[in-house]
Amino acid sequence: MHERIAQSRIKTELIGFNVPLTLPKCLRCKLKCPGYEECEEDEILWLWQHYRKRETKNRNHKLFTPYTERCVERFVTDQIGDSFGSDFHVQHGFGANMAPLLARAHFIRRRLNIKAIEVQPQLSLWRIGKAFHIQKSYLKFHKHQVGGDEARMAILKEIVRREIAFLYEQDVRLMVESANAFDAFICALTAVLKFRGQCEKRPRDFPAGAGWIEIPKENIVW
Repeated sequence: MHERIAQSRIKTELIGFNVPLTLPKCLRCKLKCPGYEECEEDEILWLWQHYRKRETKNRNHKLFTPYTERCVERFVTDQIGDSFGSDFHVQHGFGANMAPLLARAHFIRRRLNIKAIEVQPQLSLWRIGKAFHIQKSYLKFHKHQVGGDEARMAILKEIVRREIAFLYEQDVRLMVESANAFDAFICALTAVLKFRGQCEKRPRDFPAGAGWIEIPKENIVW
């Protein structure tokens, strides 16, 4: 992959990763730890504020773990995820099975020396799909073992029909057969939207040093 990008005659402005590009606050912090109950760091205070706000609506709301999750996971799951019409959960930044993927992504990012953005493919697909009026079942179940290939084909056909991207037949076949290849395409499409200024801005009260996921706008201007 490194060689292909290096040999390309087209300048690469952005590259999208579907894994966290920043670690949770407690894994980055070099201060003497008073415990997150007493911590005064912006990200931890934000997580507490967000937790207490959520707790007023749901007494069984699970307490956050600042050594595995980041502010952006809570923001996406609890606020933007509501628009899915059902529970939507973004995996913790340092959750189970994530460590090898994190290490690989950071190695690739360092070697490429290209501006990188973080993408959550399911969330990007939902925003892109809603803009195209693609049926919700395709957006929700595009990675399912049964029916997932059909959903991916329908989504790709709509993207091609609207002339958003030119795709060779063999590339479509690859993305229909492989959910991971499909997610990589969604990451690339999100990077294009970011380049065109069609992704959401950080909320004003969001901690400046916290990691962020690039989220396509609800009303995308193609």
